Amino acid sequence: MSFAHLHVHTEYSLLDGACRISELPKLVKSMGQTAVAITDHGVMYGAIDFYRACKAEGVKPIIGCEVYVTPEGRTRFDKMHEFDAESRHLVLLCENEEGYRNLSFMVSAAFTEGFYIKPRIDLELLRAHSKGLIALSACLAGEIPRRLRGGDYEGAKRYALQMKELFGADNFFLELQDHGIREQAAVNAGILRIHDETGIPLVVTNDAHYLRKEDAYSHDVLLCIQTGKTLNDTNRMKYEPQNFYLRSTEEMAALFPTHPEAIENTGRIAERCNLEFTFGKYHLPEFQLPEGYDSAAYLRELCGKGFAERYPDRPECRQQLEYELDMIEKMGFTDYFLIVSDFVNYAKHAGIPVGPGRGSAAGSMVSYCLNITEIDPLQYNLYFERFLNPERVSMPDIDMDFGDTRRGEVVDYVRRKYGDDHVAQIVTFGTMAARGVIRDVGRVMNIPYAEVDQIAKQVPNTLHITLKDALRLSKPLREFYESEPRYKTLIDTAQALEGMPRHASTHAAGVVITRRPVYEYVPLAKNDEAVVCQYVMTTLEELGLLKMDFLGLRNLTVLDDAVKMLQKHQPEFRLEEIPEEDPETYEMLSRGQTSGVFQMESTGMTGVCIGLKPQNIEDITAIIALYRPGPMESIPRFIECKHHPENITYLHPSLQPILSNTYGCIVYQEQVIEIFRKLAGYSLGQADMVRRAISKKKAAQIQREKEAFLHGDAERGICGCVNNGIPEQTAQDIYQQIYDFANYAFNKAHAVSYAVVAYQTAYFKCHYTKEYMAALLTSVLDNSDKIAEYINECRDCGIRLLPPDINYSDDTFTVEDGGIRFGLVAIKNIGRGFIRAVMNERREHGRFASMQSFCERMYGTEINKRALENLILSGAFDSTGARRSQLHAVYERVLGGVVESRRQNLEGQIDFFGGFSGEATPVSAEIPLPNLEEFSPEERMRQEKETTGLYLSGHPMDAYHERAKAAGAVPILSILEDCGDENGPVRYGDGQYVTVAGVVTSSKTKTTKNNTLMAYVMVEDSSASIELLCFSKVLSASGSYLSEGNALLLRGRISLRDEKTPQIMCDEALPLDSTISAAAKPARQGPKVLEGRRLVVKCPSIEDPVMRHIQLVLEMFPGPSQLIMVMADTGKRYGAKCLLHRALVEELEETLGKECVVLQQ
Repeated sequence: MSFAHLHVHTEYSLLDGACRISELPKLVKSMGQTAVAITDHGVMYGAIDFYRACKAEGVKPIIGCEVYVTPEGRTRFDKMHEFDAESRHLVLLCENEEGYRNLSFMVSAAFTEGFYIKPRIDLELLRAHSKGLIALSACLAGEIPRRLRGGDYEGAKRYALQMKELFGADNFFLELQDHGIREQAAVNAGILRIHDETGIPLVVTNDAHYLRKEDAYSHDVLLCIQTGKTLNDTNRMKYEPQNFYLRSTEEMAALFPTHPEAIENTGRIAERCNLEFTFGKYHLPEFQLPEGYDSAAYLRELCGKGFAERYPDRPECRQQLEYELDMIEKMGFTDYFLIVSDFVNYAKHAGIPVGPGRGSAAGSMVSYCLNITEIDPLQYNLYFERFLNPERVSMPDIDMDFGDTRRGEVVDYVRRKYGDDHVAQIVTFGTMAARGVIRDVGRVMNIPYAEVDQIAKQVPNTLHITLKDALRLSKPLREFYESEPRYKTLIDTAQALEGMPRHASTHAAGVVITRRPVYEYVPLAKNDEAVVCQYVMTTLEELGLLKMDFLGLRNLTVLDDAVKMLQKHQPEFRLEEIPEEDPETYEMLSRGQTSGVFQMESTGMTGVCIGLKPQNIEDITAIIALYRPGPMESIPRFIECKHHPENITYLHPSLQPILSNTYGCIVYQEQVIEIFRKLAGYSLGQADMVRRAISKKKAAQIQREKEAFLHGDAERGICGCVNNGIPEQTAQDIYQQIYDFANYAFNKAHAVSYAVVAYQTAYFKCHYTKEYMAALLTSVLDNSDKIAEYINECRDCGIRLLPPDINYSDDTFTVEDGGIRFGLVAIKNIGRGFIRAVMNERREHGRFASMQSFCERMYGTEINKRALENLILSGAFDSTGARRSQLHAVYERVLGGVVESRRQNLEGQIDFFGGFSGEATPVSAEIPLPNLEEFSPEERMRQEKETTGLYLSGHPMDAYHERAKAAGAVPILSILEDCGDENGPVRYGDGQYVTVAGVVTSSKTKTTKNNTLMAYVMVEDSSASIELLCFSKVLSASGSYLSEGNALLLRGRISLRDEKTPQIMCDEALPLDSTISAAAKPARQGPKVLEGRRLVVKCPSIEDPVMRHIQLVLEMFPGPSQLIMVMADTGKRYGAKCLLHRALVEELEETLGKECVVLQQ
């Protein structure tokens, strides 16, 4: 008996289906079935993954979709809730490639045209695109079952005949299902009657939403996650009885023993469905060439012109260009380079900031000559083969950085050039990761939040860790698992759901460009307003489609804005002409003044800069390459060898020219390639293949290559190290060193590209500080924490921050002789159109003398009471000489008077015949300002915060800095930066006890499930803000202090949750007025380098993990001063040398506590 499941929902029926694609074909095969279909709700997200998984198991994949169809008589364009809220289901299966194209088109149109609650198609689409498809009548939500449930047998029969006519007599089947639902028995009776009367064939299906019967519980939990319900909620969506699994052939046959042909029909349908996907065949869009050219000739001509500009006096370099062009032509990628060159050059001519390069593309001379990149690959010893390897034919990958505010213009250009239907963005999926899924399942199971949070935090904070690994690695998690049955159920259920996609979103940068309309290759969906391919980026590459990343990089916008500001008084300035070896810039970085410098501003990077003291682009490149998990361990050795070259050692002299730039350390992938090439005689392409194999830990290939590296491989033309005179043991040691470091080695081409941007931002900050900081502040207007950080940096640099002003401000931050002026866009409820109108009026008719003059001149624009009040309270009228309190008292009367005056004037101008007189417009009567005292400084700061989100004239914490410092408070920004570091926190960990001080900016209370109060309190110091969770104990003791505007000292434990901003679980809150006086511990003053002293620190134990961090910190501050470390557990003392820098002292104080760090004379 031949049976195949034709109605199956995988995990891509998001938060509804739970048939894991990775397990589905294995289970089908184990049951003796030879084919299976994928029919997710309204989407085809999983089609290619499903196809590959089935092929790997020798199971025939049937590609399909359970589409949503509009009710009869309604179209996909109708969107009225009372008629169109509920769609009908219909299963469509692809018989061949034509069917796939038709299904892809309809699924795409369902999103782009028919989306209303669900993606919907209609009968018009079905009629036009039914060829190559087999249709099944679907579950109880299908049109025919719905009519039968409603007692409309004749309507159901008529619709069935309509489907038979639409798809063809052999292409429409009536589905029989029996999950034990009472309604299904009546529906099945109707379906059998229709079959008897019309001859429409039957097919038996099971609406499979999970793989095995025992998976019903985890699927129930999944539905609760989708609907926001808990398991004890009786009024929730539920699949009962629990028979929605992948039943065996015998089980399916037993359901309908009187209709064996319905079982056999599933096998016949499976035999008919023969869709095959082709992988590795490229479908590049066609570049529009000038007349008389083919793509190869045109590419050569463009590169020839570029070469003459890039290498005017170096004809010997032409050989590399010809080699690359030959390789590109041979591999069929000439159009690819022309396409990229075209949109990059469009961006440059349009004045859109373009990055100097990104990724391995910077290793290509062709890219350099086409102006795609600005990095000379010869100058930095970069390899074309790392980018495009003749030994491994695959699509080149050129990703581009553009200024973040204008990236969309480049995408729009590509749409115009190739057609809207030839360009789409790319889907990406948020998945249920280990910690997150524990929290989700815990909520559904109604386990108290505190318990679930404690369990989730036992999962190691390691990227991509699974719960299976977490149970093996984390003893506390294992103890929870074994301690209580409900915790075991929680973790088991979480494991069952872990990794499943939770939601679809849009990839931040990915764009696909196709030769034919995109839907002919892949189905489309719509996320918000973005049209996206339903397949992820890697799948699109496998299908041979042109994918590239158009990334928005904020720092490129910052540089562009800063250059434009500077060019107003230095019109000849060009960013590309700045010197590469400016000593002042490197001195600034060496002092640790890295705030606002691209890639360099994290606390860890600042420490590396202080320790390394970079002196050239190569040093910055190395810092960028090393500051990642894994290679970070090499930073101390790298710093040591830079400052003490006598400590550099090479396993063999032939390594010196390869590793000298990095002081004997393997840092870059290009160095690994060069070692294989120079020492063992590999070609560049062969060497890159080995590098890839080692980085992916391919054991068999690694062993084979070790032998070739040592003794050669004549068949591949590799001579080997021993034949090149390198002792065998030395060669083995070198290979082992490569093996140890290859997984961490970084792409130098990418590191150089970003090092150039980092250097440019540092140069600008060093030499044109005001222009750079103004541009930097503009770029983070929507991030109040960053604004606060950069305002502090401006103050450290001696730059005054001038308030927004109607007579001096533009829309963004600008530079004046007195400092940096806030832009009007920083004020809430002020639109950019109104700001432009203010700037134009000021430019044409001069400054505004008063608020009343401003209202009269701006009448007819977007001015309103809210905007005017915010301008007053933010200080924008201060330059007119009036007090804010005076203006605030009369602004409504002034604005009302202007409006009334204009209305009366308009009426007076109309004569008896409806014409207008030529009299001048009278000005409204001047309203005198009352004699009022100005608002207090505290009131002004509060008003500024309300109207701009920032404190402009000061900060409420200014009066408490010394008290906060004496009480051991750490800057909030230091916590946020450390916990937000992409390499993971170093100084602050989950559960770590900290003290902060700040002013309360908001406080919201809520009642917990246990009927107790808790509060979410936002506090802000002068560096940043953080949320505190205050539970009943703290509220009882300190609740009266937690009101807005109060300055508090707060103690508690850091709470880190997956990808969320850190919070503090507050234990204690005290008003700063009642804490330690400023005299208790004098603030340190004086120079940053503390000469003539020694440092004594108290450490918990030599075995404590914090010692590793201290060791790394000390190695970043090499110097002559004495350091003594006293171990608290043994009393042993250890001596060391360091640079006694204030940054080192502050770092140790924050790590160990102020009481454990003592400076002695």
